[in-house]
Amino acid sequence: MASVDELRDLEDGQLVSRLSEAKEELFNLRFQHVTGQLDNTARIGDLRRDVARILTVLREREIEAAEEIEARQEAR
Repeated sequence: MASVDELRDLEDGQLVSRLSEAKEELFNLRFQHVTGQLDNTARIGDLRRDVARILTVLREREIEAAEEIEARQEAR
């Protein structure tokens, strides 16, 4: 499980790749859970939180970039 500070230190490309890896692992764990092969069901919750953290950091960066563009346009 990655902390928010660790995620904020990563670049956008790294975050997107981590997001896709986490979503893929989450899919696999859900599949294992449905088939009765999953022993550690708590891992599903951990991964869901990781996905949410990554999406939050990406959204923060998106908002920050939009605000910078808006500030540049107002300065003209």
